[in-house]
Amino acid sequence: MTSLEGDGAISSRDQTFLPQLYQHVSCFHPAEDWKAVNEELQKSSRYVIKNLTTDDRLKIRVVAVNEGGRSTPVTLPEAVLVKEVADRPKVRLPRFLRQRYVAHVGEKINLTIPFTGKPKPVVTWTKNGQPLDPKRVNIRSTERDSILFIRASEREDSGVYEMTVKVEGFEDKTSITLQIVELPGPPASVKIVDTWGFNVALEWTPPTDNGNTEITGYTIQKADKKTGDWFTVLEHYHRLNATISDLIMGNTYKFRVFSENKCGMSESAAVTKGEAKILKTGIQYKPPDYKEHDFTEAPKFTTNLSDRSTTVGYSTKLLCSVRGFPKPKVEWMKNQMIIGDDPKFRQICVQGICSLEIRKPGNFDGGVYTCRAKNDHGEAVVSCKLEVKQPANPDAEKK
Repeated sequence: MTSLEGDGAISSRDQTFLPQLYQHVSCFHPAEDWKAVNEELQKSSRYVIKNLTTDDRLKIRVVAVNEGGRSTPVTLPEAVLVKEVADRPKVRLPRFLRQRYVAHVGEKINLTIPFTGKPKPVVTWTKNGQPLDPKRVNIRSTERDSILFIRASEREDSGVYEMTVKVEGFEDKTSITLQIVELPGPPASVKIVDTWGFNVALEWTPPTDNGNTEITGYTIQKADKKTGDWFTVLEHYHRLNATISDLIMGNTYKFRVFSENKCGMSESAAVTKGEAKILKTGIQYKPPDYKEHDFTEAPKFTTNLSDRSTTVGYSTKLLCSVRGFPKPKVEWMKNQMIIGDDPKFRQICVQGICSLEIRKPGNFDGGVYTCRAKNDHGEAVVSCKLEVKQPANPDAEKK
């Protein structure tokens, strides 16, 4: 449908409502004569003229009709331009572009920004308020979006890019901030401030080139002059000074510092011009005074003798264990009488395990057997009973 414009234009899409006294509406095309646009008389004072062609200029008049006939036509003072009603432009900036867009040097940048508006909007771009360099940045725009393309980004491409979309007298704008970053340079300088004991104090200054982004830390390394091998002692360190400790006495060291940003660690480092030598000092080792432990102990039986029974003619053995320091002297007794070197008995004491073997006991070898252990700090005694039984077969003893 069409609508009447303030400057005498009619839209071919919206409806145009024309005032009328009641009945007849006609229009005049430059190439034609006056032509009625309503076949039947119209009682309403508003009327919609449809199916018009864009960019045509039409004269419009209205005639009132009653029983007495037709009135004199009333004509609009100016011709009406038929044109498409404009939709205001609107940029739909993607969410990820509403904040700073960061890319590494050499990366391809391809950003699409959609928009709406009718008829086809006119799109323009600027960088930091200036026209774009077509050698660096390509712009491709359609009826629905605009694409910003950089084949291989460089740090000079960083900046604020502003996109403007216009439709007739209306416009909408948006901006994108690009930040192209790379690895930083090394610290501007590093020096040895002080050396004491096994420690070295270092100081350095920030790099002159931060890679177009903030410095996030530093990595400090040391190298022994003898081997020349570098070892990392601190990394992701945020201060501009550090103390390196636990160095080896008699060695000479040099140091270097790398810069770090969100792209990584600088390719080169700042190296100390001087060296730090850890001097040998006259250190005399004094062993600590330890109180000598007293290991002396009176004899003590850890395993007692157990009562036993045996049969005449069958050898048996009595066992016990004892501890003490100095090593106790062990004696065996039968019925309170020291056994001594009687060949019928075999006495063994090895590492505190004491045994008494009674070889082929007879009827008179039963009784109370006692083991006594003595040293300079005391003595201990254990006893048991031995019962010697007759064999079930009377001839067993003879055998």
